[in-house]
Amino acid sequence: MKKVAIYCRLSEEDKNKLCATDDSGSIQNQKAMLMQYAEEQGWEVYQIYSDDDYTGADRRRPQFNRLLKDAEQHKFDIILCKTQSRFTRELELVEKYIHGLFPIWGIRFVSIVDNADTDNKGNKKSRQINGLVNEWYLEDMSDNIRSVLTNRRVNGLHIGAFALYGYRKDPDRKGHLLIDEEAAAVVREVFNLFAQGYGKTSIARILNARGIPNPTEYKRQHGLRYKQAVSKNSTLWKYFAIADMLENEIYIGNMVQGKYGSVSYKTKQCKPRPKDQWYVVRGTHEPIIDQELWDKVCRRRAERSRPFSDGKIGIFARKARCAYCGYTLRSSKTQDRHYLQCPNRHISVEACPGAFIAVSHLEEAVLEELNRMAQEFLDKDEAAESVAFCKDLQKQKKCLQKEINTYRQKQEEYTTGIRNLYLDKVKGLLTEQDYLAMSKDFAGERDRLEHVIEDGEKQMRELEERIAIGDNRRALVEKYMNIEHLNREMVDTLIDYVTVGRRAKGTKTVPIEIHWNF
Repeated sequence: MKKVAIYCRLSEEDKNKLCATDDSGSIQNQKAMLMQYAEEQGWEVYQIYSDDDYTGADRRRPQFNRLLKDAEQHKFDIILCKTQSRFTRELELVEKYIHGLFPIWGIRFVSIVDNADTDNKGNKKSRQINGLVNEWYLEDMSDNIRSVLTNRRVNGLHIGAFALYGYRKDPDRKGHLLIDEEAAAVVREVFNLFAQGYGKTSIARILNARGIPNPTEYKRQHGLRYKQAVSKNSTLWKYFAIADMLENEIYIGNMVQGKYGSVSYKTKQCKPRPKDQWYVVRGTHEPIIDQELWDKVCRRRAERSRPFSDGKIGIFARKARCAYCGYTLRSSKTQDRHYLQCPNRHISVEACPGAFIAVSHLEEAVLEELNRMAQEFLDKDEAAESVAFCKDLQKQKKCLQKEINTYRQKQEEYTTGIRNLYLDKVKGLLTEQDYLAMSKDFAGERDRLEHVIEDGEKQMRELEERIAIGDNRRALVEKYMNIEHLNREMVDTLIDYVTVGRRAKGTKTVPIEIHWNF
């Protein structure tokens, strides 16, 4: 007796569910129809695979992917669906699986309503036409949604899930913003403090010391369905929240939207758009910040845009990290001395003990360790050291691959978050506009992780090149031995990164750990 796997899928809201875990009425109808058909054909039902609240273009459907895995292992002989579109709406997947891999795996594909059957060679063109029509459906639906959203953006109507901090949605006029006086008072204070000379981190510290919730926590406290992971410091104001606020034109009455755009209708991935592609409509709502204060803040931001007065980048820029929290150390200056310190320390006293060191002291420590290692290395047996070096590179490669895998897992978590938002949309908990706006934030973080992964893969390629080149440390050591000062080029060549701690009371030593490139 042939074994058949039944696959069901539904993407629309089901009002007949008794609870969130129940299958929808439509799914139940699909199962009943397919079970009856299998019985009439004399097939044994191997298992029922059911994806409720998933679109036909979603390749991450859990039961769909389990079905494909079981099909590859030939745990059954037939896949049975109500229609071909229940299996997929993408022509690419029709060709890949129904016409490609399923015959190789010895799997027959059957759909009842549209009479798709891979045992019938005569209806292959019909299956391809069905796949093409389903593909057009996805594209047309995407174009229609995009057209509506573009029209609303062009007309200056707010389409986000939530109003920007400082505003609230107008209940009587869709797409219009009203000032939320409670939050707007904080916005005005942030702009005024910055105009008076306070730094962004200092402003964050002032707000945190007074217990003022950050925008995310403010949404939660006011009952908005804002989904974001809660962590130890998730309620605190941070440098980047202040920085984003100070450059957002919405606070002077201009509607700015479309900073991110989807890559394709086939994916929910969004990428930043060039500024000239943003939708900016002036005077759409009442401003919180007047033009004079805005202009003053813009001038101050421009003045503070470079780390040093001469415009040069610090020799340890992006190389020094906090030993306690991992944050990249920021540069500061007192008179003629430059310092590196952890920005997390100034967000809240409890957030991090706070690394701190003078750039000159870190340079001295690096030079001292470099010269010590150079002399020690030149005294050792070159052949034995070369073998140990190659083993160490392999170990670094393994650790780096582990980090990349971790970032990929986090990226997948954001993808899952987007899918959960979609479930809320189809259940009627979110509107289409709210869903698009919220998923944009998740997609932005997922894109950031994509850049981190790309950087990791670049480091992996560099490691592999170094492994291929072999041990070139002796030449590097001889080149940089007995130097008196470091420059940016030397630091880039010699150092992967440096972790810096904080000087313990009663000592003069700052904990430093140097991770060399050799």
